[in-house]
Amino acid sequence: MSTTICQVMGFIVSSLGVTGCIVSTAMDMWSTQDLYDNPVTAVFQYQGLWRSCVRQSSGFTECRPYFTILGLPAMFQAVRALMIVGIVLGILGLLVCIFALKCIRIGNMEDSAKANMTLTSGIMFIVAGLCAITGVSVFANMLVTNFWMSTANMYQGMQNVQNRYTFGSALFVGWVAGGLALIGGIMMCLACRGLIPEESRYKAVSYNASGRNISYRTGPYKVGSGYEPETKTRKGAGYEEAARSEDGRRSYPSKHDYV
Repeated sequence: MSTTICQVMGFIVSSLGVTGCIVSTAMDMWSTQDLYDNPVTAVFQYQGLWRSCVRQSSGFTECRPYFTILGLPAMFQAVRALMIVGIVLGILGLLVCIFALKCIRIGNMEDSAKANMTLTSGIMFIVAGLCAITGVSVFANMLVTNFWMSTANMYQGMQNVQNRYTFGSALFVGWVAGGLALIGGIMMCLACRGLIPEESRYKAVSYNASGRNISYRTGPYKVGSGYEPETKTRKGAGYEEAARSEDGRRSYPSKHDYV
């Protein structure tokens, strides 16, 4: 029961994480204009991964997509790629996880197959969460670098008005979503251990003894068996040693040895 609960909770948490990654990638507020010490407050600018927007004080908002790919910075394109890879892996992990749920029976699927599918989906969720966290962190590092460079230029008097951008709400959504996907993937990996059958954990080979007891004679054989018995005039220690040596030489009995 605990395995099923862990698996279902991991699926729910991972679903929230993947959904958050999709929402974060589609949002336009990855970077917002810093209004501190900005004399122009009638226009508010914010940017996303796919377009930049301008909102006026009257409430009118105009957005313009990025019409170029080669003109964008390399780190910006890397953030795009990381978020897309995270979303694709998360969706594939959800599809695999649906068929791996223990509460859902599909045909004659064994628990070992469900355990492998659960582990696969868990690894996908972990990688998707790491991609989302890495992409958001790289974008945040770009914002911090540009912010302090713009601040330094403003204080040096190089420009009178310098637009500075700070963290947008999409960054926080991406961080939370990546963390949820990572936690959900770990829960799925933990649930995999409970789905492995006991007989497959400890594989052993059992040997059953034959029901027919076979006795061997070291003494004389019957007449007509094809072998002539060895005659011993003295019975004792020498006779017993000869019998043991005879058994040692003949490790595999023939068909004439059975009584």
